[in-house]
Amino acid sequence: MALVAGIDSSTQSCKVVIRDAETGRLVRSGSAQHPDGTEVDPQAWWDALLEAIDAAGGIDDVAAAAVGGQQHGMVALDSSGEVIRDALLWNDTRSAEAVQQLVNEYGGGDQGKAAWARMIGSVPVPSLTVTKLRWMADAEPQNAQRVAAVALPHDWLTWKISGSERLEDLATDRSEVSGTGYYDPAAGQYRYDLLGSALRISEEQARSIILPKVAAANEEVGTGDSARGWGHIVLGPGGGDNAMGALGIGMGTGDVSVSIGTSGVVAATSPKPVQDPSGMIAGFASATGEFLPLAVTLNGSRVLDGACRMLGVDHDQLAELALAAQPGANGMTMVPYLEGERTPNLPHATGSFIGMSLASMNPQDIARASVEGLLCLLADGLEAMTDMGVPVNSIQLIGGAAKNPAVQQIAPAIFGRDILVPEPGEYVADGAARQAAWVLSALPTAPEWTASEVTTFTAEPTRFVRERYAQRRHLFTERS
Repeated sequence: MALVAGIDSSTQSCKVVIRDAETGRLVRSGSAQHPDGTEVDPQAWWDALLEAIDAAGGIDDVAAAAVGGQQHGMVALDSSGEVIRDALLWNDTRSAEAVQQLVNEYGGGDQGKAAWARMIGSVPVPSLTVTKLRWMADAEPQNAQRVAAVALPHDWLTWKISGSERLEDLATDRSEVSGTGYYDPAAGQYRYDLLGSALRISEEQARSIILPKVAAANEEVGTGDSARGWGHIVLGPGGGDNAMGALGIGMGTGDVSVSIGTSGVVAATSPKPVQDPSGMIAGFASATGEFLPLAVTLNGSRVLDGACRMLGVDHDQLAELALAAQPGANGMTMVPYLEGERTPNLPHATGSFIGMSLASMNPQDIARASVEGLLCLLADGLEAMTDMGVPVNSIQLIGGAAKNPAVQQIAPAIFGRDILVPEPGEYVADGAARQAAWVLSALPTAPEWTASEVTTFTAEPTRFVRERYAQRRHLFTERS
């Protein structure tokens, strides 16, 4: 029996699953925590990976491995392969001003946004690596001048697992690199002119910077470091966490996933690239050769965490309160821009409860408005996709908050469609394991593993909740 390892290096933790390459059966697993913050020393990811591998019983008997990782994080390396500064993560918004600069440099306003959508499939937001590079060029020019290579979190971890010290051995995949802001997923090529613009250097100078090789989904990109006693481990290219999650739950054309973790993500599998000049949809690539348009929100499950703290309850009690209230929370709407927002691009926004009255100032309606507000935020992302012609045949609800009974039961009312909830799992790590098995098999398509059981939730649509949210979502508060 050949075994494969799937690794999920997410914002909050590192998870490792060991599965049977042929059937996908889970053999064992392990995990370790990452430090908090939006600025992290990549060494912490490596330490957590080694801890998670130990917790999973080691990988000495594993034939192949792949890494799924949080997207966009800037890992800048010098000519000796050393990390220049702590990585800026996707949810670090210090590059908000850089976003405006980059859009202005290509015409500004709608013209600039449309130009970026044509060039990279997305409109810059603070999450994208290209904006973080511009921030570094302006705020830390001494560090920017040392940049010899730029990697993303999963690229760097795959490189570390290989034990290579050659920057030329860095590798990535289409799904991960399509979120950098200097790669065109439709054309399948790096945009060194945009990399140069970000770092305020010429395109010729930018071409001297090493960017990871963009490997095919089933392409071997190296082997594990034999000096660690791991044996011969074939390494797959890995991918971005959302693309790996889609691979883990077996998404195909017309399938949509709504993931509610630290962030909220609406992802759809599309056979054609998507270019949205409004910036609501990011036109990323999938881990299978197709495209994976995304609507990503900064605010996800922590909206519910905050509601729990406000009410002094746990998540089960929050669900009971929300389900005890009537749809619409007695006229109260929560706009959940608690940590700024990416979709829509409002990095300095704060959240609001709007329409509060004596009738709604009770725990049940506060809980209901919190769940409805979070789901309306995500439903806006799905609506933007359908407006772009992305096919939607089914919606799967995944992520930590997908276990919340109130989220499960209220989601179909907000989305106006049946919601499928697969059994809980480590979908990103599972997708990485499936990719590792794919690389090991050398087959043209990913192996067919047994699908997880799915529960279907239905509800009468509450369109008035969405309509009222649409009227009030613009009434956010800018932080000073």
